[in-house]
Order: sequence, then C-alpha cells, then structure tokens
Amino acid sequence: APNNAPRDALSQSLIMRLLPKAWHGLAQLARLDRPIGTWLLFWPCFWGLALAAAPMAQYPPAFLIFLFGLGALVMRGAGCTFNDIIDRDLDAQIARTAGRPLPAGRVTRQAAWIFLAAQLLLGLTLLLHLNAFSIGLGILSLVPVAIYPFMKRVTWWPQLFLGIAFNWGALLGYAAIKGGLEAAAFALYAAGVFWTLGYDTIYAHQDRADDALIGIKSTARLLERYTKPTLIVFYTGALACLALAGWLGGLHILFWLGLAVAGFHMAMQIAQLDIDDPKSCLLIFRSNRDTGLIIGVAILLGIF
Repeated sequence: APNNAPRDALSQSLIMRLLPKAWHGLAQLARLDRPIGTWLLFWPCFWGLALAAAPMAQYPPAFLIFLFGLGALVMRGAGCTFNDIIDRDLDAQIARTAGRPLPAGRVTRQAAWIFLAAQLLLGLTLLLHLNAFSIGLGILSLVPVAIYPFMKRVTWWPQLFLGIAFNWGALLGYAAIKGGLEAAAFALYAAGVFWTLGYDTIYAHQDRADDALIGIKSTARLLERYTKPTLIVFYTGALACLALAGWLGGLHILFWLGLAVAGFHMAMQIAQLDIDDPKSCLLIFRSNRDTGLIIGVAILLGIF
C-alpha cells in the first residue's frame, strides 16, 4: 500500500498498484485497498438470496449474485466516503485513521462529496435492475447508513447501528427473489446484526485508548474486560437466529452441520482474542470474511 495508507490497509493491495497515483486518495476513501468490509457487506446479501431460493429447491441466480457483489463494493465505498466526510475531524485525532485521505488532506471535502454522489448514482443504477419492492427497500437502506456516523457521539452502541445498516442486504437479497419479506428474512437479518455486534466490537478495540481520549463511544469501551463473555452472547444470538431462519426456510440437514462449523469458528475467535493487542483484533475481525462464507455455504448445502 502507499506509505500514507492506514495501518490496517492491505500491504500489497493489487488495486492500489494498478490505479494511477492520482486516484489513490479516492480509492482509499472507498476502502478499495481494504476489501474486508465489502465481504462483510456482501455475505448477508448472499445469505438472503440463497435462503429465498431454498423453498424452490434452486440455487440463487448467478446474475443476482454478481449484481449484489458489485452493489456491495459500490455501497460499501459510498458508506465509507460519507462516514469519512462526517468523521474527518475525529479521524485526525486517532492514530489508526489519521492517514485517511480527508484528515491527511489528500482529498478535498468538495471532491469527496462529488465522489459520494457518483457512487450513489452507480448504486441506484444497480438497484433499478431489481423488482419494485426491492427498489423501495434499497432506497430505505440509506436511512440507517446516514444515521450511523453520528451514533458514536451519542450512544455506547454504534456497533448496533452499524449492524442495522450493514446487514440490510439480507433483507434486500431475500426480497430480490421473493418480491417481499417473510419471517425467515427477518430472522436472517437479526442474525447478521448479532454477528456485526460481535466482529465490530472486536474491531473497535483497536481504537479503545484513542476513543477514550476524544470521547468517542463504542461497545469496546463500554464492555472492556467483559468483552469475551458478551461476545458469547452476541455470537450465540447470531447462531440462534440463523437456526430459526434455516428452520423457517426449510433447510435440510447439511445446513445444520454447516452451522455447527460456523459456531466453532466463532468460538475460536473468542478464545484467541486479545483485546489489548490491536494486531490480534484486526486479524480476528478479518477472519469474519470466512465466517460469512461458512454460513453462505451452509445455506447452499441445506437447499437440497
């Protein structure tokens, strides 16, 4: 990554090597050098697509998987751009985020707003390929996205609001196939929210000391030494809601075996976590890409 990249960026990001240097600031604003967030946004979309397809004994259409993958990339970038515009002054005071394009002065605020508008326009173009219900649901997702950056200033639970925004794709993916929502979709969405509460609490421990100095609130600061017991609650909630979604969706035996693997993976995260080691927190946070994959495969296996 470029020398001025955040310390949690990938050290050998292919896209940053391919892009002209003049575009690096915008690429970093959209976190193209840090693909983990796109994966975490995409997996609930995939879960929703797969669960909706299950009663028809079909796999989700490849076109919709591609569309949601591209949408996850674009909308994750838009969300990060908006978040950085709102948080630019706070980011300048935190070691991990001080190198981001806005606080470091590599991208102007005006350029960031224009870039955000372009990403939202592209996201809308993708959304218009879906059914009418999904289009409305997708537009509604902008509400939690817009609210999230302000939550760290007013509540100890900004991770909850991130979960509400970040897992909207579970509802949208389900609706893209079904044309509406059912109880199974809401159970799947709740599972994603619990999952995000877990992994983003782990992520937030990287900034716990800096956050305390400047008054940013988070579940990491709220829980501190009670983090591991609470992660058990969060991840157990995620697994319970996934089990409910699978039962409501009529998934078969292999889903339950896959869910057990996901549970083991979550348990290993908690066992290996050292909340006082930022590298440990980042590594375990990133491992949730694999958690999302395991759950997605479990749902696919449960279709037949």
